[in-house]
Parts: sequence; C-alpha cells; structure tokens
Amino acid sequence: MSNENWFKWQDGDLILKIKVQPKSSINKFFEPEEGEIKLKITAPPVDGKANEAVIKFLSKSFGVSKSSITILSGETGRHKRIKIASPQKIPETLGLTDS
Repeated sequence: MSNENWFKWQDGDLILKIKVQPKSSINKFFEPEEGEIKLKITAPPVDGKANEAVIKFLSKSFGVSKSSITILSGETGRHKRIKIASPQKIPETLGLTDS
C-alpha cells in the first residue's frame, strides 16, 4: 500500500486517517484512497456500535488494549482520525514503516 498521507508516526504513536464503511460483510482493511485507509466493519452505525467495532478491530490488529486507542476526530462520521498509542505489532497488509 502506498503512503498517501493516511498515517503518520508521532512520538511512538501511530495516527491513522480512516474511512469506515459500517454494515459490511467483513472486518478488514482495504486499499487507501483519497488520503485515508478504508476499513470495513460489520457493525451498524447505531448507538456507537461501529466505533466500538473499529476500536476492537484496531486493538486486535495492533496488539494494544482498547484504552490505547483514541478517536481524535470523526466520532459521529465515517471519516476518522485515530491515535494508536505505542502499537505492539503492525498488520503486514498495511505495509507501514517507521519513517
């Protein structure tokens, strides 16, 4: 995956720009487009369920606790900026490097 400014490292934390597609058939990252990584989530966008699913998916994907993930912006929309504090692993499918 190419770097289209959809991620940046900041003092050991990872900041992601994510476009969430709720009510999908699978929880999975997809190719970046327009400066955001696409994340499909099975949960519906009702009563915070999609945000909970995003946090749970990212927690598992990056090997951190759910409390290590913060939605910086986009709490009620599809376009989100999310901080992952000190990720313990990086999903290979993302191809991220610390540069």
